[in-house]
Amino acid sequence: MAADLQPYPVFLKGELTEPLSRWLWLVKWFLLIPHLVVLTFLWLAFVVAWVIALFAILFTGRYPRSLFDFNVGVLRWTWRVGFYGYLALGTDKYPPFTLQAGDYPADLEVAYPERLSRGLVLIKWWLLAIPHYIVVSFFQGGTGPHYGGLISILVIFAGVVLLFRGKYHNDIFDFVMGMNRWSWRVTGYAALMTDDYPPFRLAE
Repeated sequence: MAADLQPYPVFLKGELTEPLSRWLWLVKWFLLIPHLVVLTFLWLAFVVAWVIALFAILFTGRYPRSLFDFNVGVLRWTWRVGFYGYLALGTDKYPPFTLQAGDYPADLEVAYPERLSRGLVLIKWWLLAIPHYIVVSFFQGGTGPHYGGLISILVIFAGVVLLFRGKYHNDIFDFVMGMNRWSWRVTGYAALMTDDYPPFRLAE
């Protein structure tokens, strides 16, 4: 049945890079402060671009490519920070300060849609996505890249194991990646980047 699964337009990459430092995860929150400051402003711009895109899709059926590429870049940057930090702890390689794709263990891509439904744009990001928001809130502790949900609990547990045993448990990493994959697909859908309804699955 796995062969019948169709790739979703929002693709999440996350490669566990070992060996990982036993203790670095304890201070990554501090090391990421510069990124968090920049991302605060980028997400404000993301929201503005999202509103403009909503009206553009409503009247033209197209997502302006420049706004699309910018918003994908914001998602990519956020995911890299999360992968380095407490959404995965998957690498000790410091995230780059860029919206562009590159040679980093974590990345995010969204296939550009040539046409989008004008009608769906009014309801998909809130009404149709409600079932997914419920699931994602359990994963994330909120409907975005928040902390406090099951992902954070498992990641901190993996960090404690790493601290004492020097090893990231692969099964935990795969489960965490699955939950992140699900969450970012929903984010891409809510960001109006695709009309394809997110699948209810953790796998690619």
